[in-house]
Amino acid sequence: MATKDSNGNELTSGDSVQLIKDLKVKGTSVTLKRGTVAKNIRLTDDEEEVECNVDKVKGLVLKTCFLKKI
Repeated sequence: MATKDSNGNELTSGDSVQLIKDLKVKGTSVTLKRGTVAKNIRLTDDEEEVECNVDKVKGLVLKTCFLKKI
């Protein structure tokens, strides 16, 4: 099982990623802007999702198709 970002780069736990699209967070009024950096990601059982913490939201699960490895 290989988790890959939108460009095809392989992701590992502890990597930093950047959002490539503005995303609305369900259940909150927060919108994460393009270019927001999420540090120290954690891989999940699903290869298309990663868990991370962003400035405004903790314990966020993001789809890898919206991420770019830094």
